[in-house]
Amino acid sequence: MFNWTEKPSSTLANGGVIAPDERLPWPQTGVMGIQHLIAMFGATVLAPILMGFDPNVAILMSGIGTLIFFIVTGGKVPSYLGSSFAFIGVVIAASGYAGPGPNANLGVALGGIIACGLVYAVIGVIVQAIGTGWIERFMPPVVTGAVVAVIGLNLAGIPIKNMAPTGFDAWMQGITFVSVALVAVFTRGMLQRLLILMGLIIASIIYAVLTNGLGMGKPLDLSGIANAAWFGMPNFSKPVFEMNAMLLIAPVAIILVAENLGHIKAVTAMTGRNLDQYMGRAFIGDGVATMIAGSAGGTGVTTYAENIGVMAATKIYSTAIFFVAGLMAVLLGFSPKFGALIQAIPLAVMGGVSIVVFGLIAIAGAKIWVDNRVDFSDNKNLLVAAITLILGTGDYTLKFGGFALGGIGTATFGAIILYALLNRGQAPAPQRKA
Repeated sequence: MFNWTEKPSSTLANGGVIAPDERLPWPQTGVMGIQHLIAMFGATVLAPILMGFDPNVAILMSGIGTLIFFIVTGGKVPSYLGSSFAFIGVVIAASGYAGPGPNANLGVALGGIIACGLVYAVIGVIVQAIGTGWIERFMPPVVTGAVVAVIGLNLAGIPIKNMAPTGFDAWMQGITFVSVALVAVFTRGMLQRLLILMGLIIASIIYAVLTNGLGMGKPLDLSGIANAAWFGMPNFSKPVFEMNAMLLIAPVAIILVAENLGHIKAVTAMTGRNLDQYMGRAFIGDGVATMIAGSAGGTGVTTYAENIGVMAATKIYSTAIFFVAGLMAVLLGFSPKFGALIQAIPLAVMGGVSIVVFGLIAIAGAKIWVDNRVDFSDNKNLLVAAITLILGTGDYTLKFGGFALGGIGTATFGAIILYALLNRGQAPAPQRKA
């Protein structure tokens, strides 16, 4: 077991920072673990629902994945691993999922997720051996920002086209994303941190009043929650390995690398501890966790920006918190009642939340550009970003025989290749006069 230096609660009360190799007393560590569990909850549950996966399995595998990440990194990198939204577009394309409900071709998607995890882990082994410089050369901020933005933009049509079958549902989506926005702007502290969860609860209550009370739409059905057992085995699924699906989903590893790289750089900046030496281990841990998740019916996983935001707000970077949060997620995964609660959320409300989450992903890409001061007066950066955004948003697809590379894939590879091409032998930009 990793040994943390215990810091008194007064350290935090006085504005002190709790470093990755330190921890608060165990009761406070447990409370912080619950907070991180809540922070990851909305997105980790939403992603499997959008792909037709079992949310209980996704929660369980997020906990197991977090513990694997903790072990592989030696307890040095504070991070929670949750369901990755980068898989949604390619999983839907590979499995033909039209939703809602279970994905009939789930096994095919799982085989692709395992292939992705393997590629990701191999990249981690290479990084562990020779460092991250080669990745940063191929994926500068203009590329990573465009790729991250494309993930959100490519998914935009899912909630708008597939999650609002009636006019009432479309209005409920609007009520939902407005509720989330109001919580984000007009609340403070922990409520503000839980904007997705709080907005979802508020919108669900409004939905129940309008449907169950006033008969304006499909009533909210809570019978499944009452009938579900408190404890039981999740609905595990077996992977099916089909080459087309594997080739379609495996390239997501590049997106996961970009996410993980950015997250570790962010934690390094916040803690003042250089975590670059653990980058390879982080990739390996995330890759192995993704493979194990796919082998049991879970979504691919990634390090979560939501939890990094919580660390920034609390100044607590202790890896002990994520060990506790991972254990808690494993326990939740074995509760059918918890799964029934998730399934009871109205489709329109989940659609409204999806609009917010996908939009935030797109803006996160733009934030990478802003934070790294990407110069769009340089035609190289301008064209890489412009073309990448349209390839991904328009779902530009290239076919190679029976294999099709969809929007997120063409945008990701297109950004990397286009940047390398335009950057080749480019003369230095002329200096501007003050």
